[in-house]
Amino acid sequence: MRIVVIGSGIAGAGAAYQLARLGAEVVVADADLPGTATAAGAGIVCPWTSRKLDDAELGFAARAAAYYRTFTERLAEDGQRDSSFELVGGMVVAEDDAELAEVHERVSANATRWPEAGEVSLLDATQARELFPALAPGLGAVHVAGAGRVDGRRLRAAMLRAAIRLGARLVEGTAELHVAGEHVTGVRVGRELVAADRVLVAAGAWSAQLLAPLGVRIGVEPQRGQISHFELPGTDTAAWPVVLPLSSHYLLAFPGSRVVAGATRETGSGFDHRITAAGQQEVLDNALAVAPGLADATLVETRIGFRPATPDGRPLLGALTAYPEVFVLSGFGPSGLTLGPYAAALTASLLLDQPVADDLGALAPERFTPR
Repeated sequence: MRIVVIGSGIAGAGAAYQLARLGAEVVVADADLPGTATAAGAGIVCPWTSRKLDDAELGFAARAAAYYRTFTERLAEDGQRDSSFELVGGMVVAEDDAELAEVHERVSANATRWPEAGEVSLLDATQARELFPALAPGLGAVHVAGAGRVDGRRLRAAMLRAAIRLGARLVEGTAELHVAGEHVTGVRVGRELVAADRVLVAAGAWSAQLLAPLGVRIGVEPQRGQISHFELPGTDTAAWPVVLPLSSHYLLAFPGSRVVAGATRETGSGFDHRITAAGQQEVLDNALAVAPGLADATLVETRIGFRPATPDGRPLLGALTAYPEVFVLSGFGPSGLTLGPYAAALTASLLLDQPVADDLGALAPERFTPR
């Protein structure tokens, strides 16, 4: 079976790798557009602290986080040891003891259900700063030992290398679905028409544009995120944990004296690929309020990513009703680097008519298409 995957971010590259591993003939079409969410994403894998996910969503995210262990082991077996995924722990930080007590109780309950969260413990301000020295004095924390981090660029590259090693082919250029009669029979990329038995649309925030000619409205809109990278020369940041204030902003560190702070969530931005003054101020204000120790850090770069956001905040996963040969994997919003590998594995199974254990009805890609 030949399957064309449109898009090579966390979803597309992950699906291509899984499909190639399962023996499918895979062609990946990549437009290399600026602003892909995978290239800009922070890479926090810690769903157990979320206050916004309902039970079904949290369960899906928890399974996705647990899957990282198996997934990265398989990548290593296929010659790709540089997945960048590491368990570094995470801290929900706050000044208010009552808030921290509530977080501790809730996350401890989640860890009982999903042991991959690891040990959950309360830290005083001194203990928290020992783990993340740039933190503001007075911030206590709930520490979650099982939290992880991943570099989206490195992970994507590793998955694509593995897929190509297993026989996948990469075609560069803008893709269009090719319709013959009442079926999608392939994908046109530049001058090449690639015939396909099935097509996976995994083009992130651009997925809606690809599907519009079929009369399918999937509700995905670009949400701009501005995320800044800092360098602390001479400081070993490799073991610093993820920091999660009680807001949508965050901090995490990587080897090489690098700290990442983000991010804006700019709904209605369109594909405006700019660093704005207001966006940069928002990131800096939130970062320095939580970690004033970054004040003298070097601002190395600010990345722009267009999250594929859906109206209900849930991803899209499954086949189209009118075109059952077309599958969709998109709509991850800010959670692509957490959910992507697991969702890609489920999608690969669906594409090859293999059973999956998850109930995916709530993720139907046409749920926003007018009837």
